[in-house]
Amino acid sequence: MEKLKKIWLNGHLIDWENAQIHILTHTLHYGSGVFEGIRCYKTAKGPAVFRLKDHIERLFYSAVVLEMDIPFSQQQIEEAVLQTIKANELEECYIRPIVFFGDKMGLNPKGAPLHIAIAVWPWGAYLGGKETVDVKISKYIRMHPGSADIKAKMCGYYANSVLASLEAHKENFDEALFLDYEGFVAEGPGENIFFVEQGKLLTPKSDNILAGITRNSILKIANDLGIETKEEKISPERAKLASEAFFTGTAAEVCPIGKIDDVLIGQAKVGEITSQIKKVFEQVITGNNDAYLSWLTFLK
Repeated sequence: MEKLKKIWLNGHLIDWENAQIHILTHTLHYGSGVFEGIRCYKTAKGPAVFRLKDHIERLFYSAVVLEMDIPFSQQQIEEAVLQTIKANELEECYIRPIVFFGDKMGLNPKGAPLHIAIAVWPWGAYLGGKETVDVKISKYIRMHPGSADIKAKMCGYYANSVLASLEAHKENFDEALFLDYEGFVAEGPGENIFFVEQGKLLTPKSDNILAGITRNSILKIANDLGIETKEEKISPERAKLASEAFFTGTAAEVCPIGKIDDVLIGQAKVGEITSQIKKVFEQVITGNNDAYLSWLTFLK
């Protein structure tokens, strides 16, 4: 990763190389942290962070689930994000706030020092910038919703995603796709998924997925475009019959899918509805669509 200037840690901007943690950090050993992925985009009015408030609200929700008492307000963390971007003199970047327990061993983190950090760095197309990506249905299932609070974004959950990603890449696919415990389509390792069926936009119900902020944005955009949307259970067989499919997420943005397993989706071309939604989304994040300017927080 490119070395930058500053990382925000516990209320202070420190030099990148000094952002160190103890080897017995609880979160390193047990996954007991919470985090967010956020993007800042270059616009004609200067750098702007996409849906900053919503991301920080979820960060605080996740922290409550892990009984973490963050010693800053949500507004202070939002300001810290903007401060960190400025300190690194970036016009576009990926933003990673993380809340983690410090040095303490044993599963119960009570008594461990609590830390919060914000790092930023340039990050381009997450899935390689291809026109469409090839996706493999994973042999691993998405974590059972009865195993944890799936509305929270916890570090430990992503061991599941790492396994699926390793499997997919080993078999020369760009990304994996999870089924849920009932055998229905859930999501990617770090993305939500949409399908187009007879001109309608379908996406899995939110009860077995992390219902992402980008996913929510796409549902709003599609509704405003007059595209009928529906959240429902989707079997893998039905998914492979879709005329279009695409991933959404902070890292992936809107990423068209050209193949699921060995089945081509829409002849592996970007479909009309996907293209329409992707175009509006790109207008939104670059500040070129006034209807959604409230989703952007501009650096002062």
